[in-house]
Amino acid sequence: MAIDWKNYQKVLLPDVPGYHKIDVYTQHGGYGQLKRVIKDEKWEPKRVVDTVKSANIRGRGGAGFNAGLKWSFMPPKQDGQPRYLACNGDESEPGTFKDRRLFEFNPHLFIEGVLIACYAMQMDAAYVYVRGEYADWIDKLQDAVDEAYAKGFIGKNIMGTDFSCEVLVHKGAGAYICGEETSLMESLEGKRAYPRSKPPFPAQFGLWGKPTTINNIETLANVPLVIKNGPEWFTGMGAADHPGPVLYGISGHVNKPGVYEYPTGMLLSELIYEVAGGIKGGKKIKAVVPGGASVPVLRADGANPAWVQDSRYQNMMGGRLNVDVHGKPFSIEGVTMNADSLGKAGSSMGTAGIFVMDETVDMVKYAYRITKFYDHESCGQCTPCREGTGWLRRLVGKFAYNEAGSRDMDLLLDLCYNMEGRTICALADAAAWPVRGVILRFRDEFEARVQATPQLVTV
Repeated sequence: MAIDWKNYQKVLLPDVPGYHKIDVYTQHGGYGQLKRVIKDEKWEPKRVVDTVKSANIRGRGGAGFNAGLKWSFMPPKQDGQPRYLACNGDESEPGTFKDRRLFEFNPHLFIEGVLIACYAMQMDAAYVYVRGEYADWIDKLQDAVDEAYAKGFIGKNIMGTDFSCEVLVHKGAGAYICGEETSLMESLEGKRAYPRSKPPFPAQFGLWGKPTTINNIETLANVPLVIKNGPEWFTGMGAADHPGPVLYGISGHVNKPGVYEYPTGMLLSELIYEVAGGIKGGKKIKAVVPGGASVPVLRADGANPAWVQDSRYQNMMGGRLNVDVHGKPFSIEGVTMNADSLGKAGSSMGTAGIFVMDETVDMVKYAYRITKFYDHESCGQCTPCREGTGWLRRLVGKFAYNEAGSRDMDLLLDLCYNMEGRTICALADAAAWPVRGVILRFRDEFEARVQATPQLVTV
């Protein structure tokens, strides 16, 4: 179904001057949905959870899990036992820069979503964990929280009810690993941000051993909209399998990079050529990463390299080549921004951080830069990740510097497959997926480096 994006009216980032100020926000109905749920006895906590669950707000932080379903995992409230919400604003993945727009232009929508979530799950406090490098945005968010406290929307006996909730803004530790939900909790507790083994899951054993739910900033900003308009309004917008509005962060070789709010399910080509103004200098697209650095790249030209049909290669990989090996093109043509379409294309929605690469980009160089990032950001707790990310960087570096041998390609792919799914958190997977994706789609560029005359390549 085609998305009527040209007539779309923004709801996450509306074009209202001064909307970041609480007086302007309340003049436009702000905090009305919080008042509705905490004062109307018909809106008991379970109804709020069920409403959000019915809306199918899929997490905007990358995993895409139903937020309401996640809320339902919280155990029943026990007297005297505190419960917490952790709001993930770490946003440290390359190509992802959407949440800071909410902090700057509509922080109160997010705060209202936080408070509704805390009411629904009967929580005592919310901790907003923001990327440490976001100094300006941390200040902006703190100003908004202070405004909400001053108006009585946060704190004790909110709006004269028996619902009380504290909201605390926490400056992050400046590491990519802190965006992993259990690492985030460890960091909030003042510890080294090592991911926790699961089970137990955060809903059973979270912050300080108490029941905790972790949600992304954009995910929570959608909650007041669902309460106001109903779950049918939300599910009727965008793609059926991945509904609602989304903040697309578009960067790279486009004429108009930025954060754009539109429904899910938009054609990737429309976002690039019509929303972001096309490619700089009239060049051709070579590749697109649709959801942040950790998701596999998509090839733009529709080429189907002959090597993927080589049965010897497929047999060597033990049948693990399950993407684009049965005559399917690699083209972005017809791909829409939702989980089902991107999954069939061999990638993922991720954070909807789209970065576009034109025909001048060296894909080996791109892969090398990605491996350097993940090697630097691995926390080092798990051996497959601690050692694997380093080996990825060194092996891809051999191609970047034209020092690779004929066996290095298969060694590199084998390393990717052996890193995946063998660590406590998904950082190893996030490091392997983009490298494997580049090789599967641009193997010819890697092979050319093996055949080339050795020379230093600037990376």
